[in-house]
Amino acid sequence: MNIPASKAQQKAVSKYMKENYDEVKLRMEKGKKDKIKSHADAAGESMNGFINRAIDETMERDNKE
Repeated sequence: MNIPASKAQQKAVSKYMKENYDEVKLRMEKGKKDKIKSHADAAGESMNGFINRAIDETMERDNKE
């Protein structure tokens, strides 16, 4: 059973996220999100984790060339 977060907890999390993370909005073709989610789930990752890993690996590969 999940206990709802208090207003103070929500405010603290929001403040932490604003101070420590940037947000990026992605647009993609309909249906692609579901494919990404399925792939991430199969790898035991969140969509966010998978996308960040894909970006990091691509940037690392591109910088070696």
